[in-house]
Amino acid sequence: MTLKIFNTLSGKKEEFTPIRENAVGMYVCGVTVYDYCHVGHGRAGVVFDTIFRYLKHRGFDVNYVRNFTDIDDKIINRANEQNVPWQEVTEKFIDAFYEDMGKLHIQSPTEEPKATDHIPEMLAMISALIERGKAYESDGDVFYSVTSFADYGQLSGKNIDDLQSGARVEVNEQKRDALDFALWKKSKPGEPSWDSPWGAGRPGWHIECSAMGRKYLGDTFDIHGGGKDLVFPHHENEIAQSCGVTGCAPVRFWVHNGFVNIDKEKMSKSLGNFFTLRDIYKKYHPETLRLFLISSHYRSPIDFSEKNLDDAEKVLLRFYEALENSEDYVADHYYVPSEQVKAHPLIKKCEEAMDDDFNTAVVMAHLNEELRAINSECSQIGGGSGGKAKLAVRVSAFRFAGRLLGLLENSPKKIKQEIFDIKQSELGLDVEKIEGLIEDRKQARTDKNWARADECRDQLTRMGVVLEDTAQGTEWKIK
Repeated sequence: MTLKIFNTLSGKKEEFTPIRENAVGMYVCGVTVYDYCHVGHGRAGVVFDTIFRYLKHRGFDVNYVRNFTDIDDKIINRANEQNVPWQEVTEKFIDAFYEDMGKLHIQSPTEEPKATDHIPEMLAMISALIERGKAYESDGDVFYSVTSFADYGQLSGKNIDDLQSGARVEVNEQKRDALDFALWKKSKPGEPSWDSPWGAGRPGWHIECSAMGRKYLGDTFDIHGGGKDLVFPHHENEIAQSCGVTGCAPVRFWVHNGFVNIDKEKMSKSLGNFFTLRDIYKKYHPETLRLFLISSHYRSPIDFSEKNLDDAEKVLLRFYEALENSEDYVADHYYVPSEQVKAHPLIKKCEEAMDDDFNTAVVMAHLNEELRAINSECSQIGGGSGGKAKLAVRVSAFRFAGRLLGLLENSPKKIKQEIFDIKQSELGLDVEKIEGLIEDRKQARTDKNWARADECRDQLTRMGVVLEDTAQGTEWKIK
């Protein structure tokens, strides 16, 4: 089956063939480093990390570029609020980015350029746009002339006449047209600045991605990704700028992930309805969050709620419990050749789903089906029938499929302990008290004091503890 990707530019799925055989150039817009990452950033990070993983699985040599916007009004404002140099703000939040995204098992891209390290490339593009009549200087500012690009609106489907008639014109006498956007901004007193042919200033937001994408991937590359909110104006402006310099389309496939919603509104800092990844990690394991984020197709909106995260945690624990249950049976057959794993029907089904525009939701459905098959085979072997070697292949394929999504990379004991520790910390559980009540209940049952046994169970339930009476004794977990 050939890989098909939904292209925002055409509005349909298209067969993917890279510009260079067996090589893919992919650029994804990164974060503006003035604050901690929220769940919306996490979704974009997980989506394009999963795409990166799968392209490599398909045998492509992927040159993956993800930038940092490290100069921006928000960064300058944050530095002024805290009375620190702007570089201190960006360094702090770049470090935080690596820490928070790393917990989501997000792999390092090939290149991670910073905007401020690429000022010369931006100046060269701006100069070329002025020379070609696509941009103009006005009292130290430089603006792109939107009307100079006949195809403006091709990505977003917006009509330039409608945009002009509906524009809320800013009080800016420097612009020739309300739709024109800044390529270079004249610096204000006390702001960070760089020298340019038009005076001291700093780049606009849109030009940085055009310049860095071109430097690392060429005039035209395969995939440009980002959140749906970047379609207009950011990516629309990128197309206009890049075409104005090179005369050719900068990107073949535009790929955009859907929003993370809370109460049907997009999660964003501007709306004030966001949760940072650090907020989430206080209550949920990062792998739980990753599973939640890839449980829906990447282009669909995803509803963020504690209930949905609780459901994702239950699925994750079921996956790991199946792996744990199978460990005793497959210990003697644990090594399975990779060729045998990749030939397993589960992997073929997962590849078909991923070839259909990276449909991780279908992959998750296949994993849940395989989970039931693993548990069934474990029961058969435990009952004296079934084959351990066959189970070993199935378990290896299950793990391999999970890893395509960035899941199941921990040991079952480790993940269960980490989830327990998070819950214990969140709920403030007193483990000694819990175990004491379990012992009291055990003694009460021995003494046939059923009222006391029920009292102990009820108290544990109020503490958020669930008991499971097994042949090996009473086990407990946090509900």
